[in-house]
Amino acid sequence: MKKFVPIEEGDYYLTPEGYRCFTEQYLLKRGYCCESGCRHCPYGFKKTDLKQK
Repeated sequence: MKKFVPIEEGDYYLTPEGYRCFTEQYLLKRGYCCESGCRHCPYGFKKTDLKQK
């Protein structure tokens, strides 16, 4: 089971389209890569990595 990480100030911002975009700060606190191609992924994952598997 994945642990719950509470959202704090600076963990996300709203894009012009109204979506919540998580920052590197939050993704590091979460502690793992979800392999979704997050814009601020601190783990170095890119969506193009999926094609190589």
